[in-house]
Amino acid sequence: VQLQAFGGGLVQAGDFLRLSCAASGLTFSRYDLGWFRQAPGKERESVATLTWRGGTIYYADSVKGRFTISRDNAKNTVYLQMSSLKPEDTAVYYCATKYFVSSEYDYWGQGTLVTVSS
Repeated sequence: VQLQAFGGGLVQAGDFLRLSCAASGLTFSRYDLGWFRQAPGKERESVATLTWRGGTIYYADSVKGRFTISRDNAKNTVYLQMSSLKPEDTAVYYCATKYFVSSEYDYWGQGTLVTVSS
């Protein structure tokens, strides 16, 4: 299983950005998906997750109403649409996936850096 994240960059506060993560080597539709982030000097945190059926979505309180996670099973891709970005959203963003019955995220992408300037 391989995951490759795209779309990070340097933006200004208030801007929007869309991250993409392309997956290969798995039956994508049977996997839960998630976006996580790690800011400098902080632990990695969950940002948004989406179940294999797309029916249960979790968002961290800090991103609710600003970020949207979605999946395109035809393209084996998961997206994170981010709007109203804040400097505190600056982090390396990772996509991850797990088989729907697994309890832990087994596979991780390489990360993409998002930097939000004030």
